[in-house]
Amino acid sequence: MTRNTTRLKSILARRDASLAPGAANALFARVIEDLGFEVVYVSGAGIANMHLGVPDIGLTTLTEIADTVAAIADVVALPLLVDADTGFGNALNMRRTVRMLERAGAAGVQIEDQVFPKKCGHFSGKAVIPLAEMLQRIAAAVDCRQDQDFQIVARTDARAIEGLDAAIARAHAFIAAGADATFVEAPLEEAELARIARELPAPQLANIVFGGMTPDIGQGKLAQMGFGLVLYANAALQAALKASQDVLVALKRDGSLHAVADKLAPFSERQRTVAKATYDALEKRYAVRPID
Repeated sequence: MTRNTTRLKSILARRDASLAPGAANALFARVIEDLGFEVVYVSGAGIANMHLGVPDIGLTTLTEIADTVAAIADVVALPLLVDADTGFGNALNMRRTVRMLERAGAAGVQIEDQVFPKKCGHFSGKAVIPLAEMLQRIAAAVDCRQDQDFQIVARTDARAIEGLDAAIARAHAFIAAGADATFVEAPLEEAELARIARELPAPQLANIVFGGMTPDIGQGKLAQMGFGLVLYANAALQAALKASQDVLVALKRDGSLHAVADKLAPFSERQRTVAKATYDALEKRYAVRPID
């Protein structure tokens, strides 16, 4: 069986803008797999929002991310690309981050050049570390991975701070330092996306955030440009938030769910999604039987 690290490497290398929906928990990951997507993006912002109920401003810990990755890897077979933020410190911290996430079941990690504590790539007020420091973190990540197909995706947030030229220059340096793919965060228009894909030799990621700074020009155009992966990091989270608000507003107003029944997954679908039949079969297999 092909390793998930190798599968992720192959997906990126195709440069056909494969869609990578984000999951903040194992349930969303199950849905992503069930619908036929090829890869799950484990979103740091999603974990901050859904697990902690806080904004994406660097409040999550490595342990919280690793625990989430392990739970997801336990129930889906898809490769997981994991948002590892800044690596949680210097180059030595980066080594520990990569080792922990690889053991937890990640097929690759995305690391970024923001100052810690970082902010969402579509927030204002970001800052980036010196290039030399980021190159050391990339080198540490590359050196310590156990599986050489484990993908190191290096992201820069310099577009919002120093401009697109500087961001592309940083990405070139990331590739020279050993990054398998790069990710220029928050380009502002289609022409910038095209330039990123055209000028950088390694596979590229695009991050489409509903309500964010980068235009959603569609998978077709991004594939023509040659992007490797397109992240929809929190589409499921935003959909769940809107649906839960609508349902709970109606429940508070009406005292029942009759008016919003069409917004709820049936009980049977809920159980199918979490593979209850599999656990029922296991329960029967291991049922205690009388000993004659």
